Amino acid sequence: MGSSVAAKRVNGHLGVTEPISLSGPTEFDVIKTQELEKFLEDAGLYEKQDEAVSREEVLGRLDQIVKMWVKRISRAKGFNEQFVQEANAKIFTFGSYRLGVHGPGADIDTLCVGPKHATREEDFFTELHNMLADMPEVTELHPVPDAHVPVMKFNFSGVSIDLLYAKLALWVIPEDLDISQDSILQNADEQTVRSLNGCRVTDHILRLVPSIQNFRTTLRCMRLWAKRRGVYSNVAGFLGGINWALLVARICQLYPNALSSMLVSRFFRVYSQWRWPNPVMLCEIEEGTLGLLVWDPRRNFKDRLHQMPIITPAYPCMNSSYNVSLSTLHVMTEEFQRGHELCEAMEASKAEWSTLFEPYPFFESYKNYLEIDITAANEDDLRKWKGWVESRLRILTLKIEKHTFGMLQCHPHPNNFSDKSKTFHCCYFMGLQRKQGVRVHDGGQFDIRATVEEFKQSVNMYTLWKPGMEIQVSHIKRRNIPPFVFPGGIKPLRPLKPARKHSKPIETNCGINDEKVSEVVPDEDDKQMYTEEISYSNGHLFEVSESLDSTSEARKRKQMEDASESNSDDAKRPFLHPNKSPESVRELEPLETGSVNQHPSEEAEELAIKNLFCSPSTAIADLPEELDEYELLKQDKCVEETGDDFPAGHTQNHNAQCEVISIGSVEELEDKFFICDERNRKERMRDRGTMDEDVRFPCPVIRESKKSEKHGKKGFLSCL
Repeated sequence: MGSSVAAKRVNGHLGVTEPISLSGPTEFDVIKTQELEKFLEDAGLYEKQDEAVSREEVLGRLDQIVKMWVKRISRAKGFNEQFVQEANAKIFTFGSYRLGVHGPGADIDTLCVGPKHATREEDFFTELHNMLADMPEVTELHPVPDAHVPVMKFNFSGVSIDLLYAKLALWVIPEDLDISQDSILQNADEQTVRSLNGCRVTDHILRLVPSIQNFRTTLRCMRLWAKRRGVYSNVAGFLGGINWALLVARICQLYPNALSSMLVSRFFRVYSQWRWPNPVMLCEIEEGTLGLLVWDPRRNFKDRLHQMPIITPAYPCMNSSYNVSLSTLHVMTEEFQRGHELCEAMEASKAEWSTLFEPYPFFESYKNYLEIDITAANEDDLRKWKGWVESRLRILTLKIEKHTFGMLQCHPHPNNFSDKSKTFHCCYFMGLQRKQGVRVHDGGQFDIRATVEEFKQSVNMYTLWKPGMEIQVSHIKRRNIPPFVFPGGIKPLRPLKPARKHSKPIETNCGINDEKVSEVVPDEDDKQMYTEEISYSNGHLFEVSESLDSTSEARKRKQMEDASESNSDDAKRPFLHPNKSPESVRELEPLETGSVNQHPSEEAEELAIKNLFCSPSTAIADLPEELDEYELLKQDKCVEETGDDFPAGHTQNHNAQCEVISIGSVEELEDKFFICDERNRKERMRDRGTMDEDVRFPCPVIRESKKSEKHGKKGFLSCL
């Protein structure tokens, strides 16, 4: 069955730590769960019986087709008739359909597993493609052989299908094949490993939750919430379906006897306090025997750059959320906090489920936006161009973060919009605001002209580019948002706000067209409201301001107060100590075996949540530590030494300026890292007269440890 089942037998619980609470549902929990299920049903999240039957029929028909396909190619390759009759292929499902949380009209993620003589390029993307193209029930057939995970997309009798292919090192695929076994990966190529990963992860998740029914209801809830609040999109830098499933599964492990309503509440309570980049893991990370790369920030340098690690439970364990950036993490953290506050209000009967699921007012939350417009010559070109641009939008966010030293934050909208008055047109939007806590005079003006031009140049390097594929990036203010982005094409009226007091408007020169713009300078009693500018090309002036709607202002003040109160405690937390496991990064007492409280108080529960970050995880600790990472990084030309040595585990001031070495493609970006501005650090040290040993720096900083000299190892690295 796998390591997860063995872990359950040994430890008596699921997960890498003991549960926070074993308490069962109260009468209030039962009532709220019934209300939640009714809300989800009214929201149309459950498919009708006839649609479910239609999906089963489509999957059965698809399984017959791939069996016919593999026999046809076996005969064409000259195998004898007996072998042809034994030749087999099999269809597996994964994703939301396999998890049981799909809704009406959702696509089905499927995997075709074939034998070693059925190739991906010639047989799957050519022969099977031609077979499907000849079938009248198959429409919108679109192969993507060059994708990171090659896929064939099509509609089959009205059901949307995403079909992957895995070529196993077997001559015959048995009908009772168990792809959850690690041995299935033996001699498999990288594309096959990635294709198998979806099914393997899905099966492991279902085995690692105490109640599948409660897990499914909670996951349906969180998926709907994430879509309503605009944080459901892996490609935009937020989280996708598998990420939300892993987060929900971890909460189910921590509260194994809770009903869905309590699981939703605890989801927000736990993750509003989660100290990223501590990873979320459902089980221990095993190194395995096949030599495949697993997530390990001690050995794998790129893993140290991940902002929000959510680790898949199937071997090889990987971070499923590497697309998350500092800006999108900030947005999700804000949403977790909002959800936590509303769940507390619901427990006090001061809020309803509908309030939690209110759509995020994206086009009312910022005063400044980036609009990315793309056009193409025809529908097919637009679909390809659109897919390429979407995959690059995350790079624009990262470039802006880099070139503004993290002081300008981007909030990408996860959806795209189309102006019906234009042919073959699509556009995307990003909200812009200065990082919370950064004063106007600290950041000054942001000139991102070069950043945007660099992004446009990288997009225009598309290898399948055709005439007519164009991209334009422009700045618009909130009052100039085009009406086609709103429901019904009608822009809603915004309520008038009373004039602000104690604010003195002044004139500033922005340097592009010498245009003068009014800037608000806050008085001492009004420091949280201000307007600021950044410059852009073509005569555009970017005014970037805080998102200051009435619902978020009080929350932001509270967060700043909480942050200041807990600074000394958080400051002592390292990024990831090289000698400790990912979930073992704070010096707190771990939960003792058998010490789980049946009915913990709120204070005890808060302490248990904090203890999640110190619970022992033996998988990473058992990995070898004798790797000469410093030499490896020097060979890759990725290290820029700063000159000073710090003891392992010490960190730098979190206000230190950062600079990204370079930026480019996704792969290139992941190979780079942040270097602390040494001069700023030394100046602060002189001003304070102390060493900033206990203040956590938000970026992973690589230094050569003095400990390595003591142990006779050259270049042993501490990840600060």
